[in-house]
Amino acid sequence: MSELSVPISSAQTTVEAPEKRRRSWLNFDNRFLAPIFITCILLAGQLSFGILESYEKTALAISTAILIELVLGRLFAGRWPHLASAYISGISVGILIRSPAVWPYALCSAIAITSKYVLRVMNRHIWNPSNFGICAMLFLAPFTVASLSIQWGNNIWPMLVVWVLGSLIIYRLKRFHISATYVISFILFAFLRSWVTGHPWQAEISPITGPMYQLYVFFMITDPKTTVHSKLGQCAVAVGIAFVEMILRLFQIVHAPYYALFIVGPTANLIEIYLGSRKIAKAKAIA
Repeated sequence: MSELSVPISSAQTTVEAPEKRRRSWLNFDNRFLAPIFITCILLAGQLSFGILESYEKTALAISTAILIELVLGRLFAGRWPHLASAYISGISVGILIRSPAVWPYALCSAIAITSKYVLRVMNRHIWNPSNFGICAMLFLAPFTVASLSIQWGNNIWPMLVVWVLGSLIIYRLKRFHISATYVISFILFAFLRSWVTGHPWQAEISPITGPMYQLYVFFMITDPKTTVHSKLGQCAVAVGIAFVEMILRLFQIVHAPYYALFIVGPTANLIEIYLGSRKIAKAKAIA
């Protein structure tokens, strides 16, 4: 028996080693897929249409986000955090806000990252960091800060490449159902808005073709740390965000998508946390 066990163990090791390497490689890829993709969006948008205010301001937003993440991660968690999330938040701020001043880029990134560590319920941060920071700046400094409003123009290829690549990446990360549900809901509600307002349906759908929505659809509403846990719940929240956005647009609120996510996302998280705590309390009472 002992003689037979040696080759069996060796064979298992030989089979398992490539599998472990494959899993490790997949984990490595998945961890850096989002930062790589958002960088591609930045390059495509900047080289094609000049969507950035400046490279320096975007670099400031990114470096501030990373610095704050390192400091707060060490203070609150006692360890050095992985910086992919901070990079995504910083580059999102650098792309999505507009200001003639420099300080809003640093402040917005600082608010975004700080919200992850301060605004927590049951050890969960309930707002998407980038969304929270941008909404805070739009509310606190409306005369200094605006949001990105540039479209891809009449050239469909940059948008098509980003959407195809983004869909493949988000599918691999198992979040495609959220993006797809939101996009379908947005289009359906766009036709409803067109019927209510009398505007051409093309005008109501066109915002989703802009680079701002690429970040919004693929990063903000799909953030694993700030979405509810169930797949059905995630789809329901996506529909809710699109619905609230439609209402805000009917009232001609310019920053409707940001505010819709700011309202619906945390509300859904708090409901899930509350229901979960009640379930735990009930189980303890029965036990």
